[in-house]
Amino acid sequence: MNFIVTGASRGIGFEIVLQLAESETNKVIALSRSDLSKLVETGKQLNGNTAIYPLTFDLKSDNNDQLVQLIESELGSNVDGLINNAGTLINKPMVELTRENWQEVFDVNVFGVASLIKSVKPYMGKKNKGHIVNIGSMGGFQGTDKFPGLSAYSSSKGALACMSECLAKEFENDNIYVNCLALGAVQTEMLAQAFPDYTAPLSAKEMGTFIADYVVNGHKIMNGKVLPVAFKN
Repeated sequence: MNFIVTGASRGIGFEIVLQLAESETNKVIALSRSDLSKLVETGKQLNGNTAIYPLTFDLKSDNNDQLVQLIESELGSNVDGLINNAGTLINKPMVELTRENWQEVFDVNVFGVASLIKSVKPYMGKKNKGHIVNIGSMGGFQGTDKFPGLSAYSSSKGALACMSECLAKEFENDNIYVNCLALGAVQTEMLAQAFPDYTAPLSAKEMGTFIADYVVNGHKIMNGKVLPVAFKN
């Protein structure tokens, strides 16, 4: 199977790629603005035949030509799963947020995701069922407790959840399924940025393992769902 994972240089995205690449039948394009050499090296240590294709990629650039070329040259123009994991966060009181702050968060968390899906969609659903998994947040899940300082981030994740529901309907006749996972607290650098004194109950590896399995199997039983994924005692 062929996959694309954004935000792959660290945290949950890093672990998702490693989990998917453990199988010698899988190929994974890993996208990140940051260096991906550690990911590729770690993948080779776990599986000498791992097929990880790194690509420096900025969701804000709206230039997906290199990605499209890689899909055509390495994945045989077929993508089974797209995991939109990359995200950005600004922790600042709402009255201190500038228009540029809002634009930065939505550029990555919403507009960049939409642009990427538009570019990848033509390569999905042709041979097998395609599954797009958008990584949201409990902060963007309607009815949950919200946290001060995260209005831009949570709003963007709420928009991503709604977009997931809309695209599931738009793509239902194209053999492409779309779901959104609203993640709770996971021990990542982003969490430490938002809550420096808090230790999450789940590690990035634990969540990455769950998401890797979900992109392979979740669409077999659901479509257009926004699912809260949070640790419960």
